[in-house]
Amino acid sequence: MAERLGGGRTGRPGRRGAAAALGAVLLLAGCASMPDRGEVRRVEPSPRADADSQVRVFGVSPRSGASPWEIVRGFLEATTSDEPDFRTAREYLTDGAARAWDPFARTTVLDNAPSVLSPRNDLDERESRGATLEVTGSTLARVDGERSYRPEEGTYRETFHLVKVDGQWRIDRLPDGLVVAESDFQRNYEPVDTYHYADLGPDAGAVARGGDVLVADPVYIRERIDPVTDAVRALLDGPTGWLAPVVESAFPHDVRLADGVRLSPDDSGTLTVPLTRGTEGDRERPIPAGNARCDRMAAQVMHTVADQVSSKVNRVRLTAGRGGEELCAQSREKAEAYMPGRLNGDMGDGYFVDGENRLATVVEGADRAVPVDGPFSSGQIRLGPVAVSRDEQRGAGVSLDGRMLYVAPLTGDTGLGDPVVVSEAEREVDGLTAPSWDGLGDLWVADRAPDGPGLLRLRRGQEEPEEVEVIGLGEGRIEALRVSSDGVRMALLVSADGRTTLQLGRIERSGADGGSRATVEALRPIAPQMENVTDVSWAGDSRLVVVGREAGGVQQLRYTATDGSPASPSALPGLNEVTGVAASEDEEKPLLARTSEGIARLSRDGDWELVTDKGSMPVYPG
Repeated sequence: MAERLGGGRTGRPGRRGAAAALGAVLLLAGCASMPDRGEVRRVEPSPRADADSQVRVFGVSPRSGASPWEIVRGFLEATTSDEPDFRTAREYLTDGAARAWDPFARTTVLDNAPSVLSPRNDLDERESRGATLEVTGSTLARVDGERSYRPEEGTYRETFHLVKVDGQWRIDRLPDGLVVAESDFQRNYEPVDTYHYADLGPDAGAVARGGDVLVADPVYIRERIDPVTDAVRALLDGPTGWLAPVVESAFPHDVRLADGVRLSPDDSGTLTVPLTRGTEGDRERPIPAGNARCDRMAAQVMHTVADQVSSKVNRVRLTAGRGGEELCAQSREKAEAYMPGRLNGDMGDGYFVDGENRLATVVEGADRAVPVDGPFSSGQIRLGPVAVSRDEQRGAGVSLDGRMLYVAPLTGDTGLGDPVVVSEAEREVDGLTAPSWDGLGDLWVADRAPDGPGLLRLRRGQEEPEEVEVIGLGEGRIEALRVSSDGVRMALLVSADGRTTLQLGRIERSGADGGSRATVEALRPIAPQMENVTDVSWAGDSRLVVVGREAGGVQQLRYTATDGSPASPSALPGLNEVTGVAASEDEEKPLLARTSEGIARLSRDGDWELVTDKGSMPVYPG
């Protein structure tokens, strides 16, 4: 029997569903008289509601005779409301400022509620002079106009100018966008994955229907307003800037939702999406209808709204305008042909190297591990890190000294053959990293040799290794890598200046006539709060599981989204001395972890159980 290890319980991984509908009203912005000069005061965060709470939050209009400090404070609290157009917040502004202010330009997320600094001297209440107040706080992240989240550490500091209007203070100059506490951001916004097709360039032909591989592009939308409509609108806006160079949408760039539409599935679970397009001359431009492109458009919509639990979408209909003709329809079953992760293979069981130096597989639902009968169990070499191709036909293994990489069929009586990559490193820590397979059958590995470090790709896992440029790596060294199944994203552990950080890069492919060249570009940190990251693994369309440590903190095992925002659930049951982790992009597969006690598996009831006390290097295919 598998031995239970310490740790609490947790729910199954997965993105948060859309919030429930209208409920009670919670008033904000207290009206007690407040001092209007002197020290820094903090705007108290709104009471926190659970993600699926029935509570709706609304702001309170400014009271007569309110001081400039109260006006700015009330405005900031009103912006955390659930009003679609921020109508109450605009009451704190002059008419001109209310028309000009764009709350959707950006959202700055602070660790706590923003502080409002009152003027140091007595206010000059003449309308010609007005008053200026400063709003400050410690920045955690920004959400840009594309709804894309990005971690960002620093200080928020903006000024708000007020004037007297009919004897009442109102804000006439302020920055566009919102500034909110993290608690309010988590209450008001939810992450949604929009889906676009991978642009695999010359490598698209490596797999069947290589042009139909969907890639998750996470965005944030307001949770309680109109989440289904906002999610589809975000999809039609196209991919976010970071992902755009490696994906494409089946929708023409000028297709939009018809004016005034609020999307909601009918009683049968059908979601009708009325589309419109710009005009050409005096005629409206046609929208692709009744063909493969329209089916691909509908599949993008289906997968974008599928995880919004309250929507219960079983079928998507695209129509030409409100009440117009049907362009095409896609059922949930048919949309599975375009499902994200379709290059994952069969999403098989996990693997590890057992105590007898054999590649073994962890049988799900059983309390045992089974050696894989093939060259990786022959004892020809002592194995270090290993990888299994996503179709589970081939394996790749690095020798224990880190110098040689072997590729061979996973089963059968063939030998390992000659190494396909040989490192010049003299120490194991300077040798080859664990290899990683993408869904196209390409094998990736990094050589950490001091005299010639670099990232290598072996097309189909068998061609001559080619060096891949990693733009923005600088003096950093790749310590580990994991490629997503879609082949356009790579998670990298990069060491520099005494830290090992988690970075995400996009894989850009170019070439023609059968040739292919790849580069990894636009590295961005996605777990900046961690000073040292030990291991990482893909754990879904837009989620990673990370082992690391914050500065001065203890080791953590947690989920993070590919945009750097906290994934749900972020925390995992505690497990001592974790040195490696393996997850499947199929979120239903259990986590595997390497610990000082052996290989552990996270069971469905949320407890860690020991699979074997003599194993190492846990991996899932990929």
